[in-house]
Amino acid sequence: MTAADDLVNHPSHYASGGLECIDAIQGSMSKLEFEGYLKGNLIKYVWRYRNKGGVQDLQKANWYLDRLIKSNQPPND
Repeated sequence: MTAADDLVNHPSHYASGGLECIDAIQGSMSKLEFEGYLKGNLIKYVWRYRNKGGVQDLQKANWYLDRLIKSNQPPND
């Protein structure tokens, strides 16, 4: 599977002009707002996984959880 085909980590339909939508969203929000966005998406994918996307939705939830964890880690010095 190529990066362009990765529907969990880098879906090609979320990138335009070399910029992923998630990065544009982050740039438009405060840190607290962005963390709320990540948390909301995490909840959404866990909530619906049995009725819609199955394991792929759980993988997407995990992606949002990883991003939320990273946003709360202290910067590397």
